[in-house]
Amino acid sequence: IPLRLVGSEMCIRDRVIYTAGIRRKELSTAMATGKIVQVQGPVVDLGFEPGQLPSILNSVRIPQAGTNGAEASDIDLIVEVAQHLGNDVVRCIAMSSTDGLVRGQVAIDTGGPINVPVGNATLGRVFNLLGRPIDEKGPSGATQFAPIHRASPKFDELATTAEILETGIK
Repeated sequence: IPLRLVGSEMCIRDRVIYTAGIRRKELSTAMATGKIVQVQGPVVDLGFEPGQLPSILNSVRIPQAGTNGAEASDIDLIVEVAQHLGNDVVRCIAMSSTDGLVRGQVAIDTGGPINVPVGNATLGRVFNLLGRPIDEKGPSGATQFAPIHRASPKFDELATTAEILETGIK
């Protein structure tokens, strides 16, 4: 599957970071693990071992066992690193409810930012913030992914005239 990245876009696929389609860095297979230090609403503080702090804007997965009615289900909470607090603690913003989180619970650094599908496979589809389809049409089949935080376009790439923005929304 070829990468189709333009400009300074970044993508993580098969544990390798690509920028503008060029292989830049291979991610470690051993992801850093930490523990929850504090939870205040959607803000979660995580403690990691020295030297294993995730980068700002990295996504961190907090696996939790939840219940959905009578049957048990696995729920993964995704948080995004927003700030390094010092003393090997990072402050994160939760992408969904933090109900049920407790101090000492394990958190696993994914090694990269939150990526969402892009390209023709996403046309006519509805996705949540994490890039998961929510329109009940099954998996998207997307092969291209891009991080939710990207650099803005260069000034010379911007349009200076008024244009119609086709969104496909009626």
